[in-house]
Amino acid sequence: MNDELDPSLDLCEHVHQLLLAAPAGMGEYQLIQQLKDRHCSHIPHLPLTDKLVLFRTHFLLFNALYRLRERLWAEGTGFVRIEPLHIQLLPYEPGRAELAEHDPLRDYYLDLDQLRATDERDVETLLASFWTRMQGGEEKRAALELFELDDAPQALSLAIIKHRYRQLVSQHHPDRGGSTARLQSINKAMEILERYYGKP
Repeated sequence: MNDELDPSLDLCEHVHQLLLAAPAGMGEYQLIQQLKDRHCSHIPHLPLTDKLVLFRTHFLLFNALYRLRERLWAEGTGFVRIEPLHIQLLPYEPGRAELAEHDPLRDYYLDLDQLRATDERDVETLLASFWTRMQGGEEKRAALELFELDDAPQALSLAIIKHRYRQLVSQHHPDRGGSTARLQSINKAMEILERYYGKP
């Protein structure tokens, strides 16, 4: 693959090329790094340590991923699996449940007004207790507390956690009066819990 991506192509197509070249899929950070390494002009070329840059880069990537998923599905040529820790291009399978269900995250990332409306203060107001606990090395407990599963009576499984994740995303979606910062915290907690409860 060339070291540089064609600047005339949409970010959606750049992502498609990179996913085609990685059949096993990759994580979000790896995908962002590959786009930056290939001088993609569609994402900010600034350090991801800046919270607002990180948010905008994440948003633009996920906007492209959801647009790519819709396009490939309409063409009948593939399906993009979009999970917090794993993004993968899969073969087309008619009747996939993921596209039949209402997906509030899809609505959020396809609405560019959400990107324009989010400023540094929004990003800075991430749940203080959650991020403080995270920095203290108690990421699993902090994530379970955020999901209100730290005192769950039943044994936890990834299926239970994903169900709770979907509930929280729907409940705290900005379109329903929630905040972008809260949604970011929920997504981060899902990434952490998928590491602990996902398949080894």
